[in-house]
Amino acid sequence: MLTAARAGAAALTAALLAGAAAAPAFADIPSPTASLGAAPLPDGLYGKGDPTYDGVWRQSLALTALTAAKVTPADSAVSWLTGQQCADGGWPSYRADTATACDPAFEDSNATALSIQALTALGGHQDAVDKGVQWLKANQNADGSWAYNPGNPGDANSTGLAVNALIATKTDPAGVAKAGRNAFDGLAVFQLGCAAPADQRGAFVYQTAPAGAPAAEPNALASGQASLAAAGGKLPVANGNRTDAAPKALACADGGSTSTATSTATAIAAAAVPRADSGEAAGAYLTAQLAAGGQHLTLTLPGAAPTPDYTATAWAALGLVQGGHPQQAAGAVDWLAKEGGTWTKGGTDAAATATLVLVAQAAQRDPAAFGGTDLVKQLTALGPAPKAVGAASAGASASASAEKDKDKDSGIGKFWLLGVGLLIGIGGGLVLSLQRKRGAKL
Repeated sequence: MLTAARAGAAALTAALLAGAAAAPAFADIPSPTASLGAAPLPDGLYGKGDPTYDGVWRQSLALTALTAAKVTPADSAVSWLTGQQCADGGWPSYRADTATACDPAFEDSNATALSIQALTALGGHQDAVDKGVQWLKANQNADGSWAYNPGNPGDANSTGLAVNALIATKTDPAGVAKAGRNAFDGLAVFQLGCAAPADQRGAFVYQTAPAGAPAAEPNALASGQASLAAAGGKLPVANGNRTDAAPKALACADGGSTSTATSTATAIAAAAVPRADSGEAAGAYLTAQLAAGGQHLTLTLPGAAPTPDYTATAWAALGLVQGGHPQQAAGAVDWLAKEGGTWTKGGTDAAATATLVLVAQAAQRDPAAFGGTDLVKQLTALGPAPKAVGAASAGASASASAEKDKDKDSGIGKFWLLGVGLLIGIGGGLVLSLQRKRGAKL
């Protein structure tokens, strides 16, 4: 029998990995602490909502984004994250009581992968990072993939995040293997190749379908999140590579197959996407999907009207920038700048706000003036006061202040010149008048 927490985690996983945006999913899942009333939030935690299912996730995103924005987080924020780590090196979604040993079944590869990236970006936490990497290695599936929770079938999202973490720690994913299948092989399990319909090639499915079952459909969130790993990236994205050409679609002989009668596993195995082509193929698929969807990806769930998928769109933009295609990501970045306030719930959702900061930084936009919003200020306000704020985050306000001072000085200068001109004019007029009066007397 599933406990309330287990049922909630399972529901969250299904919602997230089916393509649901993170924030609404968390809000819709009952918390095991909800019936106990509003409990005080842990010291050092970013965000004001119940952390049961996303505490470590949102904390890791916040620390990564702020560090990249040259904000030094409070010690309490960092120690909260390191304190969530289990003895075996993994992280759960949230530990309410860190004095109690972790249940390995509840440890979360997604939380672990993001924690590793956050602590790597912060620096100075090598022991925790090394233990986290060892946990990932120990919990890799036989096909090279990772599951959300250990012991379950792998999925594209979890595998992509694990690859991101390995890259962040300079651990070659090609050298992390189980039963002869490495991490890149595990990622390829979920990417559609030449056996898929032409408009699906390069996409990622969440999980492969069992033998004999209808093929799984491309998944927006899986494609967005896995694309960063396919392009060889990590968080934060700081890739200077840029190409003028659009991502290259997968080259297939004879046009490939358009049949969906076989299982996804059979289709992928029949024409696995080569590692060298994975990032470009994913980028080409996402570029086409963004163009067709008004520069955003769409969440489609059975029985529900399609809605914009902010999370998938943000990760797609990150993947495209990492792949060297910021121009193809620009439309999605513009859309996120315009519509991001809805996703962040006016800046109160820490995970969404942090992700937008990361997108803005990757696209070389100013996160302190993204869509007219200071995302860094909003994110900072959701947690403990930072130790320091660097030039990158303070630059926008300083620049704005300088511009105001410039305008002010310019205005004063204009009035001063005008005043001097008037005085000269008045003085000249008085001199002429006096001369005329003097001449009249003579």
